[in-house]
Amino acid sequence: MTTSPALAELTGDYVLDPAHTRIGFIARHAMVTKVRGAFHQFDGTAHLDGADPARSTAQLVIKAESIDTGVEQRDQHLRTNDFLDVPHFPDITFRTTAVESLSGTEYRVTGDLTIKDTTRPISIDFEYTGTAVDPFGNRRVGLEGSVSISRKEYGVTWNAALEGGGVLVGDKVVLEFDISAIKQD
Repeated sequence: MTTSPALAELTGDYVLDPAHTRIGFIARHAMVTKVRGAFHQFDGTAHLDGADPARSTAQLVIKAESIDTGVEQRDQHLRTNDFLDVPHFPDITFRTTAVESLSGTEYRVTGDLTIKDTTRPISIDFEYTGTAVDPFGNRRVGLEGSVSISRKEYGVTWNAALEGGGVLVGDKVVLEFDISAIKQD
């Protein structure tokens, strides 16, 4: 698929701006509601090839200890071996293996996601939300995407049965990415 000349101009190396990027998640709690959270410490880089998106690459390292659901007791539990086992597996990583253009503004990014000691391939559909030069002269690119994963497939299996049936924590976790990346000169 060909790209517009404007996208071709985006070719270059980028770093995620942690002050304007959100890496979040949603999980079902007690079968009736959703818990939302985010990771606040991460590093990410990308090489975007606007003329040939298949030549683009990205890497992301999330500090698992930075998990935040707004409830410190829950966050402490999520850091234990019941969930992320932060002392033994401090990083959650993603590395691309393929990028494909789905339309003029939509892309599928496929790569290897590692949580704890398990690596599995996933595909994340992203929408290109635009580019701008900020007041400091930085060229920024924006992307939004999400993907649903099974936490059990990554060895995150802890749960508790509910009195009326069902379980405390759902298996499906939606990962959300609201990206602001700054082009490097």
